[in-house]
Amino acid sequence: MITEETLSKEQQIMRAMRKTLTSIVRDAAPRDGMPSPFSPDTVENIRMCLGLISAREAELAESLNLSRNERPHYSDEEQAVKSMQFVPSAKKLN
Repeated sequence: MITEETLSKEQQIMRAMRKTLTSIVRDAAPRDGMPSPFSPDTVENIRMCLGLISAREAELAESLNLSRNERPHYSDEEQAVKSMQFVPSAKKLN
């Protein structure tokens, strides 16, 4: 698991920018039937910024040999690999 302490300053900046932009979009999202507060140009600029941030984060992860496929999971979620516990059989008496 990657923590904030192990990230470089650039990675921390990228993460903060991505979180801030997505929070702004989420907070300003229009309710049902309401028009968007953003102009089409602004929406496109936000998409471009998020795309650039994502691309740079991928480059940084690749340069550090970090996996980009890690996903969070719940502790009670069924695992793809199942472990089996073997119980030794009782000793045979002659």
